[in-house]
Amino acid sequence: MVPVTNPAWTNNYQPGVPVEIDVPDEPLTAMLARAARKGGRRTACEFFGAETSYRDLADQVERAASGLASLGVGPGDRVAIVLPNSPQHVVAFYAVLRLGAVVVEHNPLYTATELSTMFADHGARIAIAWDIAVPKLPEVDHVVAVNLLEAFPAAKRLALHLPVPKLAATRRRLHAKAPGTIAWRKLLSHAPLENWAEPTASDLAVIQYTSGTTGAFKGAMLTHRNLYANALQGAAWMKDAKDGKETIYAVLPMFHAFGMTLYLTFGMLKRARLVLFPTFDVDMVLDAARKRPPTVFCAVPPIYEKTARRAIERKISLKSAKFCISGAMKLTDPVVKLWESVSGGLLVEGYGLTETSPVALGNPFWPTRRTGTIGVPFPSTLMRVVDPDDPTREVAQGEEGELLLKGPQVFVGYWNSPQETAKSLLPDGWLRTGDIVVTDAEGFTTIVDRLKEIIVTGGFNVSPSEVEHVLMEHPDIDDVAVVGLQTESGEQVAAAVVLRPGAHLDVAEVRAWAKHRLAAYKVPRSFVAVEELPKSLLGKVLRKQVRESLTQAA
Repeated sequence: MVPVTNPAWTNNYQPGVPVEIDVPDEPLTAMLARAARKGGRRTACEFFGAETSYRDLADQVERAASGLASLGVGPGDRVAIVLPNSPQHVVAFYAVLRLGAVVVEHNPLYTATELSTMFADHGARIAIAWDIAVPKLPEVDHVVAVNLLEAFPAAKRLALHLPVPKLAATRRRLHAKAPGTIAWRKLLSHAPLENWAEPTASDLAVIQYTSGTTGAFKGAMLTHRNLYANALQGAAWMKDAKDGKETIYAVLPMFHAFGMTLYLTFGMLKRARLVLFPTFDVDMVLDAARKRPPTVFCAVPPIYEKTARRAIERKISLKSAKFCISGAMKLTDPVVKLWESVSGGLLVEGYGLTETSPVALGNPFWPTRRTGTIGVPFPSTLMRVVDPDDPTREVAQGEEGELLLKGPQVFVGYWNSPQETAKSLLPDGWLRTGDIVVTDAEGFTTIVDRLKEIIVTGGFNVSPSEVEHVLMEHPDIDDVAVVGLQTESGEQVAAAVVLRPGAHLDVAEVRAWAKHRLAAYKVPRSFVAVEELPKSLLGKVLRKQVRESLTQAA
């Protein structure tokens, strides 16, 4: 527990929200075990109408864990999960943790190059992957291939117009690529796990990759205690959410830190019904809302705006949605007013980092909330605003400075990166966020700039350096600078390129070329040819000047 010694901001908490939380000395797997005991018949996961109870979920976890153990997985081993939202994802997550092993989440839309970079770092020898993504995986000892259709209701499998022949062909190819490939259903055919010790609260639970503050991929190490604490903090913040009564819409990906905590830990803690969507489709979400209205709907501003507008068009009520937290990008008044006109509660903005499991600050579910700010620290969370050049010196209230955080949800370091860990974690446990903020007398905090140059688009972090490195391999590009341009819906990735002599900028061709090497959200939305890039005396591209120039041109 972090003692809150200067709780001025707690005066703005919703009444009943505690200043501090108690984190039990137990692993995340205890959440699921407790949910199975207390609400075994209640639905844990709903997927296109197919329901899995907490009792069945816990049984599948034990069987999948037994299957993984037969493949040689043990305490401390890293296991890669490369899946969209699905019941199999939930089972895989807890099965890995049950063995004391470490989950490494991956976006299944990553390219083979991106996946290879991460696998080379974390060294997982077992991967649990969507069968469509398996051909992109690097060579490992065993691949557990997941067919998402197997989680659909039988009738819906027949009715859906899905490329089943293509899926079958893909499965044949993946067996040729990886002799160690087995089907997910075979993993579940094992007898439940026996005589296996539970992990401890201090054990490593997850390695979550982030671009961090320097732009390079780094694996943030999160313990069971880190993630358990953040789930409890979320439960304290949403204090009126009832155990066993909430319906949470999983519209954010579970491989993302925000989605992981909302669904895989907070959802289990509250024994909620998770309505799972493998990808966000507004009509799919609203069709589900007619049959199973959501009570917890956490998302990013573009999803709120799109869902609200479409709900109005289709005359579908969202009044059931009472707990709504927005993250990843700035929340504006128009979006708040639009969403609150169709929903049943306040829409508030929160703030966090992968390194904070991820949520650290939030606006209260109370009239004290202030749209446009990232709110105040969560229970058991401390903050300081310091001079970026001297993090030991706090700046005066109202003065711009770097946000530092401390709490039970703060990570323990970066995987295989002690130097990067030392840059982010100060010796006394304070985390340097890299965000420049202003805080008022009541603790409400506003982000004004970022030390890091990471682009946040659609809720995902994009490293400019990574995109630049890829684009520099294009035969027509001599130099490039990648920046984020602010739009009404958030940041968009943009590239200023210096062409080689005699080359012509074919935007469609360059974009198509980049899509084969980068995840779609990383590919620049716009390309602008320039004669030269502004650089410092040391030759470093001045991205701020590039951003200003492209903004003016736009």
